[in-house]
Amino acid sequence: MTATLVAKNVAGGFAHRTLFEALDVTVAPGDVIGVVGANGAGKSTLLRILAGDLEPLEGAVSVAPADAFVGWLPQEHERVPSETVAAYIARRSGCTDATRAMDEAAAALADPDPSAAGVDPADVYSAALDHWLASGAADLEERLPAVLADLGLESHAVQPDSTLMTALSGGQAARVGLAALMVSRFDIVLLDEPTNDLDLDGLDRLEQFVHDLRGGVMLVSHDREFLARSVTRVLELDLAQNTTTVFGGGYESYLEEREVGRRHRREEYDEFANVKADLVARARTQREWSSQGVRNAMRKAPDNDKNRRRAATESSEKQAQKVRQMESRIARLEEVVEPRKEWTLEFTIGAAPRSSSVVATLDGAVVHQGDFVLGPVSLQVDAGERIGITGPNGAGKSTLLRLLLGRQQPDQGRAGLGASVAIGEVDQARADFTGSDRLVDLFEQRVPSWSTADVRTLLAKFGLRADHVERAVDELSPGERTRAGLALLQARGTNVLVLDEPTNHLDLAAIEQLEQALATYDGALLLVTHDRRMLQNVRLDRIWSVDGGRVTES
Repeated sequence: MTATLVAKNVAGGFAHRTLFEALDVTVAPGDVIGVVGANGAGKSTLLRILAGDLEPLEGAVSVAPADAFVGWLPQEHERVPSETVAAYIARRSGCTDATRAMDEAAAALADPDPSAAGVDPADVYSAALDHWLASGAADLEERLPAVLADLGLESHAVQPDSTLMTALSGGQAARVGLAALMVSRFDIVLLDEPTNDLDLDGLDRLEQFVHDLRGGVMLVSHDREFLARSVTRVLELDLAQNTTTVFGGGYESYLEEREVGRRHRREEYDEFANVKADLVARARTQREWSSQGVRNAMRKAPDNDKNRRRAATESSEKQAQKVRQMESRIARLEEVVEPRKEWTLEFTIGAAPRSSSVVATLDGAVVHQGDFVLGPVSLQVDAGERIGITGPNGAGKSTLLRLLLGRQQPDQGRAGLGASVAIGEVDQARADFTGSDRLVDLFEQRVPSWSTADVRTLLAKFGLRADHVERAVDELSPGERTRAGLALLQARGTNVLVLDEPTNHLDLAAIEQLEQALATYDGALLLVTHDRRMLQNVRLDRIWSVDGGRVTES
């Protein structure tokens, strides 16, 4: 079915704060609209409104035809305890809800409710059946194994009907989320950060899936390469200027247009400000001349010299008229609002005294984890060396990091960690910032020498203000937890920096700032990422490719 989604004059946010307003956008068949903006600008809120999960503060959202199947895949892969892979996919692809609605309609058809006047149970059941068929629920069980096998999950002993989602790694969960998308039959697809935790193969598959869709797509992503390859238009939610703008063309075109637009807005304001300042200064001078002229004339004129007093008065009136004319010109100026400076994350990575010349070594190291074997691996990390680590999910990257950092001992061979090593880390799960403690309390535990005031000041620089630091860290968004991890890197000195998928949940401006901070960092760097732009932009001495338990260098 071809379908169109229209948002008209939509405002979104919360009762105490409006995030965006006056938003008009249409998602038509063939559209791939990328939504960009700073964290907290309302991107996820917008998708929830378009999906019907949240009511807009103003405006309306409509879908034509009215029975079109709109699919919304939230940012985080919610893992319900005891939920199997098959049940998760059925829920995320909309099949579970469609089946429930059909079952309820069938029950109502068999046992009609006399109080439901004007409602024909047969019509309700017919609509529910059509939706159930459209969702793909009828043959989901038959289609699912082939999709999982194609994504490589079968080789990881993932059994759809028995493997629990809570037993999967982050990478495996991301692939199951991709499987849910691939088996879905949505007419319009709303994707919130679909690239998180996907490896390069998964990203290629996602790009191909989006490219092949006949229906409209709106997606939120901070993966610059994915945006450049996928989107046809860009919707920018500008929190600083309180504007919503749709840019035609792809992502690269958007970047150019945005830069030109920002420069023009600044030039227009500067021109207005200069003209106004000049007129104000001239008006001030005229007033001073007028006052000075009257005083001089009155001082020089004898009391009985009426002609001279009349001349002074006329001169004063002329000067006053010039002042009024100048003030009138100022009033007629078309006001140009000064562009508000957008908040940007600016930080550095704290430095620790230099470590020993050799940071870590592995000599014939082998690790057995069930059927998986990493190694034998022999390699060395030197002080100040910058190494990128890539490879498919489940290939052994995390195990390799644990070996290098001395957190896991090899079953065979040797692993050694150098002297005076100060490790700073942002891990994939953001494990440093989980639990029920307040953010400010947890951060103080990590830097006990800091005062509470200093901790709050630092976190505020990372966009984590009073309403964030008082909350339990588990209540923070993934992006907020990532920024807290980056703040900790600035607070504590490090000479060995380990970043595992650091761009997950960061907005575009923060990713660019992280790249700038890495450019000036002079310690050892171990960077695990599937962000293709980051691999291009960050200076690296070597790249290790981990695949099938083997490590090769390129």
